[in-house]
Amino acid sequence: MKETLIAVDNVSRIYRDADGEPLDALKDVSLDIRKGEFITFIGPSGCGKTTLLRLIAGLDCPQKGKLSINGNEITGPSEKRGFVFQQPTLFPWATVYENVAVGLKARGVYKEKKYLIKDYTSMIGLQGFEKAYPHEISGGMAQRVAVVRSLINEPEILLLDEPFGALDAFKRIELQDQLLDIWRKTRATMAMVTHDVDEAIYMSERIVVMTPRPGRIASMINVDLSGEKNRNNDDFINLRKNILKMLHLAADNPPPEYTI
Repeated sequence: MKETLIAVDNVSRIYRDADGEPLDALKDVSLDIRKGEFITFIGPSGCGKTTLLRLIAGLDCPQKGKLSINGNEITGPSEKRGFVFQQPTLFPWATVYENVAVGLKARGVYKEKKYLIKDYTSMIGLQGFEKAYPHEISGGMAQRVAVVRSLINEPEILLLDEPFGALDAFKRIELQDQLLDIWRKTRATMAMVTHDVDEAIYMSERIVVMTPRPGRIASMINVDLSGEKNRNNDDFINLRKNILKMLHLAADNPPPEYTI
């Protein structure tokens, strides 16, 4: 059993709508995320998945409960926690190389750590595009730059908010495999939000199924498939069916479909 790295203890987060009425994004959520694991969060839109990632990142604070890393309460952002957003949000005036180097320069370690830029750009298939600008590369390549920009700081934790949601199916599968390769090499703890059931099964060791607002944990699933993960084998298909059933039961009204 891996040791606990991130502890989420009875956390609630409430927002206000345009009329000032309270909206419970998360309510009494508790879970432990283990060191070095790949965990995914799945559930209906608005169930607090992204809110939970933002709380772990230190970009937001709960009204109730506590989040901690190695026993230390999270009180703000840290370079030890990388965050990859749904959109790449690259600097349009900077090259691929310059976008990746931003974190190193901000931390004042560019000279001694710049060799990592070549290592990571090669690892994720960006070699030869270092001098290109964001408008000169595809959306898939831009998302790779965003991933590398987060990885370059060698974070202990990488948080990913639907990072492949805007990509076509072929690019999505390609980047899933590249991210898994990086995870296996770095052993960073990775937590990802997705709406794609297949992606959740393929990528993660554990899946957290969440309920509609207010977001609670409906189920925790260990992805324990025999042999190599294959989207077409019986174990994979059966687990997919079970998760879809849970998602329908977790929702007040069954969703029309989920990406498979």
